[in-house]
This record gives sequence, C-alpha cells and structure tokens, in this order.
Amino acid sequence: MSTRPRQFDLIAFDWDGTLFDSTQIITRCIQDAVVDVGGVKPTQEAASYVIGMALMPALAHAAPDVPQDKYPLLGERYRFHYMKHANDIALFDGVLPLLAALRERHHWLAVATGKSRRGLDDALHTAELKGVFDGSRTADETAGKPHPRMLHELMREFGVEPERTLMIGDTTHDLQMAVNAGCASVGVSYGAHDHGQFEPLNPRFVAHSVKELHDWLLAHA
Repeated sequence: MSTRPRQFDLIAFDWDGTLFDSTQIITRCIQDAVVDVGGVKPTQEAASYVIGMALMPALAHAAPDVPQDKYPLLGERYRFHYMKHANDIALFDGVLPLLAALRERHHWLAVATGKSRRGLDDALHTAELKGVFDGSRTADETAGKPHPRMLHELMREFGVEPERTLMIGDTTHDLQMAVNAGCASVGVSYGAHDHGQFEPLNPRFVAHSVKELHDWLLAHA
C-alpha cells in the first residue's frame, strides 16, 4: 500500500454514466416517455443533457412543450420504460477493482446522484455494492445538481473540508456542483456529456476510460 499522504479524504461519485453504463438506455427512456404523453421527441443530445438532474426537473427540461399537468404521467412513463431495461444496465468494466483499491487506501467513498433513494438502493443491490460506499445522497432527499447541498451534506457527515473532497462525474451538472461546493472535480468522457464542455469548470483531470480514472486516482488522490 502506498505511504503517500492522501490529497482527498472523501471521494464522491456520480452514478449513471460514471459508474453505471446507463446513458444510452436513460436517453431512450426519456425520449419514449415524452412521446407517450404527446410531446415532441427530444433529440438524443437534449435527452442526454438532463441526465444527472433530479427526475422531474430533468424531464421538464427535456420536454418544454409538455404541460405541467402531464408531469406526473411523464414521470410514470419514464419509470415504466426504465424498469423494462433495468436488468440490461451494468457497471462499467473496471469499476469494482477501482472501488476496492480506493477502499484499501482508506478513502471515504460516497455517491452523489440524481437518482431517487429507491432507485439508488435498487441499483446498489443489483450491482452487489451494498456496503461498499460509506455514504450517499439522492436528489429526492436533498437539492438536485448543480446545487452544492449534496456535497455539503456529505462533507458535514464525514467532517471533511472542501479542499479534501473530490467529485467525479460525467456531466457538467456534476462538475458545476463541485465548483459550487468549493471542491475539486474529475470528469469522465464516457458518459452523458461531451467532455469538451468540461474545460470552463476546471476539472483536475478528464478520464477517457475507467482504467485512466483508476490510474489517475491512485497517482493523485
């Protein structure tokens, strides 16, 4: 085990698109849900842009022509389509060794996600990751991204200062949340957002694969 001091005590991960290979399925589910309630089908870019946000603000942003009185049905249709594909989603290759290596180095690991609590708990169970993370926050129990409250609550829970906290995500929502919380960030390019949008948010690094993320974290975190 490395004897180098840790730069970051708390490492928070986004879930979908960062640890879980779910971007394409979520994008299609958003598109199908909007069409189901009579809206104009969002482009792939528009549907993928909202991944990481809390569910209803995400759907409302992706479907500006859908009236508010249809939002409950829109949410129901999204959940219907997502559940049909829930078993088709898996962790990216290399995620388990990455998390194991970070735990061996005694980092606190957390999830900060736009999923609901029920959705995250189901995903952790499916991926057999219950007990791997020391803490988590979901969009239905605190403010959604890019509001910094998720990270503020996790930092307070573990008694960690912003300069000792690292947020890892695949969207500008994740990286903007880190900026808003005063934390460092790392972006991954294999998720929902074009990594060309990351530069103004000053991530420490942009990883183009889980292996690159693993190597950077072991060298710099």
